[in-house]
This record gives sequence, C-alpha cells and structure tokens, in this order.
Amino acid sequence: MSDPAAAADAGYNLDVPLRSQDYRGAFGSDGTRATVRRRVPEVPAEPGLVVEDPGSGFCGAVVKVDVREVTLEDRHGRRRVFPLRPAAFLFEGAPATLVVPKAAPRGPGRSASGSVAVANLKARTARASRIWVEGIHDATLLETVWGHDLRVEGIVVEPMHGMDDLAAAVADFGPAPHRRLGVLVDHLVAGSKETRAAQAVAGPDVLVTGHPFVDVWQAVKPSVVGIREWPVVPRGVDWKTGVCAALGWGEPADGARRVLGAVRSFRDLEPDLIGAVEHLIDFVTVAD
Repeated sequence: MSDPAAAADAGYNLDVPLRSQDYRGAFGSDGTRATVRRRVPEVPAEPGLVVEDPGSGFCGAVVKVDVREVTLEDRHGRRRVFPLRPAAFLFEGAPATLVVPKAAPRGPGRSASGSVAVANLKARTARASRIWVEGIHDATLLETVWGHDLRVEGIVVEPMHGMDDLAAAVADFGPAPHRRLGVLVDHLVAGSKETRAAQAVAGPDVLVTGHPFVDVWQAVKPSVVGIREWPVVPRGVDWKTGVCAALGWGEPADGARRVLGAVRSFRDLEPDLIGAVEHLIDFVTVAD
C-alpha cells in the first residue's frame, strides 16, 4: 500500500518492516506451480510390523502379506485385509508404502531321504560293495527315497528275488573289506527264517538287517495310501494278494502301483525301514 496514511488507517504497523515472500522454486519456467513430491519410504511388511490405515483408523500388526494385500490384526484380535497401495499406510506416524519382504536366502536343498542334495550331481563310479534287497518293490522304494544318496556314494542296489539260498549267494559274491555286502530283508524278527538266514551269513564284511513288517509295502505309512491301517492277512495267504483283496485294489500289480506311487520321501515310511536302510548305506561305504 503506497499511501502511509491509508496504511495506518487500515491497521498496518508501519514500524515493522514488511517482508517479501520468497517464491523461488515455487513456479516452473512456464509459470505453473511446481509440485514438490516427498519420497514415501517403502517398508517391508514383516510379521509383527505395526501400521495404521489412515482411511479407517484401523491400527494393527502384520500377520499375512502377499503381492496384492496385507492382513492386519489389532490388539483385540480383530483382523482386516487391506490392498497394498503406494503410501497407503502410516508407519510411526508417517506415510509409508508396504512391500512384500524379500525372501530369505534358501539353504541347501534336500533329497527325498532328507540328506543335503548335491547340485549338478554326476553319479559316482559304482563301488564293488552292494546292497541286496528281497525284490523289485524293495528296490523301487529305495530308489525313490535314497536314489540321490546312492548315486552320490556309488552304491548299486540289486534285488535277490527271495532269500531261499542266501548263504550260497553271499559266498559267491565274495565279501571283503573293500567289497562289503549289505542285505535288507523283510520280517526280521526273533525266530523267523529271515533272522536265522541273517545269522548264518553275518560277518565283518556282511551286514544283514531289515524291518519287522511282513512285506515292504507295510513299511509305508497307512495314511500315505489312504487307509487307516494295513489289513491282517491270514497265515497261508500271500500277503500282497490278501491285502489287495481286503482293500479292493485288484491284483498285486495294481496294489504295487498304488503303494509305490504314493511314496515321495522318507516321511512316508516307517522309522524301522528308514533306520535299516541308513545303517546299510553307512556300512557299505565306510571302508572306502
């Protein structure tokens, strides 16, 4: 206001110098107002992180998050789901963009047996030592669960197709410190013919061990094949045939596909079989 008298009449204090407003940076070169954008930080939505949705006032801790939304739980246990949008939340009183946390570095992979998987595995040249099993189903089961381990160690598994002449077969193999033999048998319980055969061939370079089940199928947990328990098969009836008849599985070949096809890892097997196989692998590899 150029007229001092008029300025005084209007209430201006003429003793205080007027300050001009600094508009530097407030307008662009074209005369439009410049927009100053504040950078909103990105905050990983780790479980337990407490944030607030300013729109609803809901404040809670992160309990679940994916690329689309986050679930918050307040101190009363109530949960609400919110979309992940830029600057959509308040963290410590300031706007923040929640993002999915980066995945932690993965540890070494595991094989079906639970051992550390060897990346880019090239099978080792086969050792002279061997593991024998009673039949093709036993061999298939070992390959499914321990195949990776066996290739790492260079151990070949061979089916015997029965134990009727185990002593002669062992003698023909010619066990030695550098040529050990491990034998896995079914129904290894006190007084059984399998136990007597095992005792007859036992030696420093021969280990016969096994599990108490009548057949290796029974070493698969019942829940894995969708049953509550394995049926009791009367003496004198072929066990696989009796099981398939009781469960309506058709022929033993049909049952084999069902049982062996259901096994994915050691978790599907009973501990007695797992321990026996691990013992045999250790035995035939220790002399290398």
